[in-house]
Amino acid sequence: MSQIQNGQCFSELDTPAYCLDIGLLDANIQRMASFLAERGKQWRPHAKCHKTPEVAKRQVAAGAIGVTVAKVSEAEVYADAGVNDILIANLVVGPQKLARLAELCRRSDPIVACDHFAQAEALSEVCQREGVTCRVILEVDIGLNRVGVRPGKDALELAKAVDRLPGLNLVGIMGYEGHLLTIEDADQKRREINSAIGILAAAKEAMLAKGMCCDIVSAGGTGSYQITADCDVVTELQAGGGVFADPFYLERCGVTGLEPSLRLVVTVVSRPSLERAVIDAGRKSIHWDIYPPRVAGTASGRALPDATVTSLSAEHGVIELGPQSRDITIGDKLLLIPGYSDHTTVLHDEFLVTRDGRVEAIWPIVARGMLQ
Repeated sequence: MSQIQNGQCFSELDTPAYCLDIGLLDANIQRMASFLAERGKQWRPHAKCHKTPEVAKRQVAAGAIGVTVAKVSEAEVYADAGVNDILIANLVVGPQKLARLAELCRRSDPIVACDHFAQAEALSEVCQREGVTCRVILEVDIGLNRVGVRPGKDALELAKAVDRLPGLNLVGIMGYEGHLLTIEDADQKRREINSAIGILAAAKEAMLAKGMCCDIVSAGGTGSYQITADCDVVTELQAGGGVFADPFYLERCGVTGLEPSLRLVVTVVSRPSLERAVIDAGRKSIHWDIYPPRVAGTASGRALPDATVTSLSAEHGVIELGPQSRDITIGDKLLLIPGYSDHTTVLHDEFLVTRDGRVEAIWPIVARGMLQ
């Protein structure tokens, strides 16, 4: 851990330093919460972008009903922090994980996804043995072709089988339209999302016709939530990354009304040529693969509109400099915006929480490394 003091400005920080603008974070949270509330939807934001109870608590204070996570270990972190309504939007398999999930049911109210009877049967056995009940939703494949029971007959048969298992409480379905996030044509994107969510509508109708509960229909990632929120059948959305408003969401997915709230402070350590600068942050500090980082400007607030990150190695980043940026020197500190924060946050131990460019708190990234 670096020696950080409250009140330090960007130019005083040792680098690389992972900073979160609290004003922009809160504004994004409020905008997302209001957007969904206006459409009568509940918000259960995915925590994968921040992995930090302090962020989740601010979302709940703004109206979120809980959190979505991918792992039992993550769910334990949020339960320990007092966030009790937790969707594990993943398939929990293996005796160790199932035992921990059953224990989690004693102190919180988790929901776990399943897409096969074998998963549900094993969970039922553990819940019976431990004397607890666990909520379950079925994940339906709505076109992503990753996980999820096949829609139609297979989904209905699985629902009927799970509904009969003791120790489980079948409460609904979920699906993820992640394959549609980057469709450029807005009308086409809306049509295809509506079609994908229509698969969930048909599954719900079939379940209700057989007298089964389907109170929850969960969907909607950040890259699609502004469309998916208009789908009548959806009861809750999992969009979480909008609180950081990564360039991937704004530039590739067409999300509007949010502002990037993360900055990685870096130092220029070399100027090999007039057109090139090298910084002290590479792939161990900022993730590139989904979407490249953006140069926001200097730590003093000067814009660098023609500075572009062109490559990252393990510990170095190369920035190409246009005519307006070529006067930066060794020792100058720059601000980068992660292109896709989900894969950058897990590289860091803490957020330096800033307001108006000065540190006011440190939030440990508590769920970092929670992979089981």
